[in-house]
Amino acid sequence: MESQDLRTLQGEKVKSYEELQIANWLYENGVGYEYEPIYEHKVSEVGRRDYQPDFRLTESGIYIEHFGVRREKARDGSERLVTAPFVDHDEYLAGMDWKRKVHAEHQTTLIETYSYERQEGRLLTGLAEKLAPHVTLKPRPVDTIYDRIVELKQVDDFSKLLGTFLRKFKSGGYSLQDCETKSDQMKLGKRGRAFLDVFAPVFEEYQKRLAGRIDFEDMILRAAQYAEDGRYVSPFRHILVDEFQDISQSRARLVKALKAQHPDARVFAVGDDWQSIFRFAGSDIHLMRNFGREFGGLFDGETGVHRTVDLGRTFRSVDQIASAARTFVLRNPAQIDKKIVPAGTATEPAIKVISVSRGEDEGKLYEVLASQSAAVPPEAKPASVLLLGRYRFNEPDMQGLRRSFPRLKINFKTIHASKGLEADHVILLNADSGRTGFPSEIVDDPLLSLVSPEEEAFQNAEERRVMYVAMTRARHTLVILASNARPSAFVTELRKDPAYGIVTASGAELEEHVCGECGGRLLGVTGQDGRIWHRCEHIQHCGNLLPACQSCGTELPRQADGTSEVRCGCGACYPTCPACKDGWLVERSGTYGKFLGCVRYPTCTGKAKVTKARPADRATRRRRRSE
Repeated sequence: MESQDLRTLQGEKVKSYEELQIANWLYENGVGYEYEPIYEHKVSEVGRRDYQPDFRLTESGIYIEHFGVRREKARDGSERLVTAPFVDHDEYLAGMDWKRKVHAEHQTTLIETYSYERQEGRLLTGLAEKLAPHVTLKPRPVDTIYDRIVELKQVDDFSKLLGTFLRKFKSGGYSLQDCETKSDQMKLGKRGRAFLDVFAPVFEEYQKRLAGRIDFEDMILRAAQYAEDGRYVSPFRHILVDEFQDISQSRARLVKALKAQHPDARVFAVGDDWQSIFRFAGSDIHLMRNFGREFGGLFDGETGVHRTVDLGRTFRSVDQIASAARTFVLRNPAQIDKKIVPAGTATEPAIKVISVSRGEDEGKLYEVLASQSAAVPPEAKPASVLLLGRYRFNEPDMQGLRRSFPRLKINFKTIHASKGLEADHVILLNADSGRTGFPSEIVDDPLLSLVSPEEEAFQNAEERRVMYVAMTRARHTLVILASNARPSAFVTELRKDPAYGIVTASGAELEEHVCGECGGRLLGVTGQDGRIWHRCEHIQHCGNLLPACQSCGTELPRQADGTSEVRCGCGACYPTCPACKDGWLVERSGTYGKFLGCVRYPTCTGKAKVTKARPADRATRRRRRSE
């Protein structure tokens, strides 16, 4: 489920397809909502976590809970509610009743939806009927919704594939015969032939709808054709190409045609292969890496004659940022090596990685901005801050941020849109792993290789360059906000290798342990009660949550090999829970007096009788005496 990255039109991740349908229906109908907000009333009975209903409608305050239950008929004709096989049926139904009582007690309006409504084809119509007395629908225009789908990269895969293929087909000057030949060479088989059979009439219709007009790719291709066949006579002897790392095959064809008209013509190209990040738009990094072979001249019997001038001085980044970025991008040995002269010397750590727990994104961002704002002298002009995201949906509430920090000039850009920009401080948002993480795990369809430059062998080669571009927008500081549970592979690399000189926020990283419930990682986080808890990284699908050791308050006790005890690094010992793998027993009070119960209660109901001298008690007394 996590790998599916179920993201709504509003941009947040949800836990199920049915929640996705509900969220998107609300968005499409102009009903503002929050997903999994903390309930407006404090509910002590919920235990360690705050109660978070599925949805809260922002204008009306109505809550929506979607219950994952279906209806099943028994042999006697009666009907009962059933849950998925991996869900505790009785516990889930008890939770439904508890939520209803909470809303009744606090007089908040609760609308309920059910999985069986989707099964019966009436989930959304039923939701509309239930909400009718409480909200006024304001349907968004179809074009607005489609633009949002495009922005979130959620156009259906086949439509997206056709559109991308058509653009690349035209920009590369390919023919259908070229693609058929390449498909046979790549052994794409029936799928390749079937796709080209569909694409051919789509392309024909596209050209027909141009109705005599030309699109941008036509302009490039026609210009190249005119220069090649002499219909255009070039007066140019010196051809300067800027941003050469972004050149495509069609543009290279035009440059070659202009150069070929005069034997004394010279090509001067300025580019940085470290910043080649537009392969999706047709740019071909191999044209720059093989510049001599593609554009070089002839002299004394030699071909490919050319000269390279290394522009290594950066007028932007301080040494720590420039050095770390250079080290990072050159992990790909295919990148052209060059020395970098930084713009200055950093007097304090210039790159920091800050771990962000679930729900802390906004709070952590505010903390970073508050620190940067406080560092601006009262008489100085505002410091510039550039917030960068791998995707547009990473953009935070910019109006709110600008109101909160008038001493900062704050802007947001996607990394691709930030090329050429710079700022005093850069904050990289959502440096997480996942399908829409960074590096992006969205894999191109093999069919696009028919109309794409040759793919690079190095893993995440272009995404690594995207990261380089992000890092080098910063003059003085770079702060990377990364998920504590699912950090980006790039962040993990930066943290682990001392060559980068990265500073990790103190206290952000606690020791990780294996979750006994699902095999994931148990991560240390600070709860709203100020205590340390250890929860499973798969928080949306695994409810394993353990408190820190009662004695030290920070570490996680784990079962010692060959013993019946759970031990903490601080020296405290506890009896193991007889009912679960991760829990241990602590003293509790019940109707019949004191007993030992699992720390994971009520998730686990393991228990035992109290003994007179428990190891944990002795360890605690020894600690108190030593203090």
